[in-house]
Amino acid sequence: MGVNRPAAPAAVLAVDAGNSKTDVALIAADGAVLAAGRSGGFQPPRDGVEAAVDVLGRAVAEAAEAAGLPPLRPGAPYAGLVAACLSNADFPVEERRLADAIGARGWGAATLVRNDTFAVLRAGLPGAAAPRGVAVVCGAGINCVGMLPDGRTARFPAVGTISGDWGGGGGLAEEALWWAARAEDGRGGPTELAAALPARFGLGSMGELIEALHLSSLGRRRLHELVPVLFAVAAAGDPVASAIVERQADEVVALASVALGRLGLLAEEVPVLLGGSVLTAGHPQLNGRIVAGLAQRAPRARVSVVSAPPVLGAGLLGLDALGSPPGAHGKLRAHFG
Repeated sequence: MGVNRPAAPAAVLAVDAGNSKTDVALIAADGAVLAAGRSGGFQPPRDGVEAAVDVLGRAVAEAAEAAGLPPLRPGAPYAGLVAACLSNADFPVEERRLADAIGARGWGAATLVRNDTFAVLRAGLPGAAAPRGVAVVCGAGINCVGMLPDGRTARFPAVGTISGDWGGGGGLAEEALWWAARAEDGRGGPTELAAALPARFGLGSMGELIEALHLSSLGRRRLHELVPVLFAVAAAGDPVASAIVERQADEVVALASVALGRLGLLAEEVPVLLGGSVLTAGHPQLNGRIVAGLAQRAPRARVSVVSAPPVLGAGLLGLDALGSPPGAHGKLRAHFG
């Protein structure tokens, strides 16, 4: 059943908000993109819900201005539906709180909130049919979701170590630092990471890098810069770096396999979609091991990398909810190439 919507300049206000950036798109009823906007990362646990939604608001305002829309007025929303796929929306209670906070802004007549992993899943599935498949996202963090056409899903809390998660850009950087620190001070075996990681920041030793991070002369937000260094050292044959990369691949395989199993899809021909900056970078050592691992656990799974921006997935989910015709889905997908 579609979501009823009053007349508004756009049918869908699509929002994809990750830890590092937010993208929005105003989408017409026929799937045409009217305007887009971008703002910073969406992190309610750190900033609070209202401040985090303010970040979304900056992207929404940019898109509204680009579309030539008048200032927002009560009872005159920009869109019939806000379809928001958000990081840090990991539990139903969080989705409800965020939906309430976004709904209170008046951007849309109705609001749909999903975890941002759903955006990658929907963006990677063709057509207007109900989604069927599994997506694993490995960017700043790591998460996985599976979905069947009848609406059943397989999800994980994905809130870090306490929910059994390992990896993503932040986890990979910290693991590389741990091994490099121990290599330099003698508690661990040798690894080229001990020289390569500090060199990324123009420093001469792990001791200098540890001090800079501890005293905040080097911001911890820059740790993501170490992830490409880790993969380069692994590709050069360093056994410690390679073991970290292989562990990340095995975590992706475990997530996807469990999601497939929960949905009864382990023996089915089904797409497994890989998204997020770590997986879309195309590291052969990582992605090749994922493909090989899934071939053993789910031999009929079709593994592919989702290159389309996740805001496309949020828009498609919005069109799905509105019961839009297939042509609208096709037009929206064509816009994002």
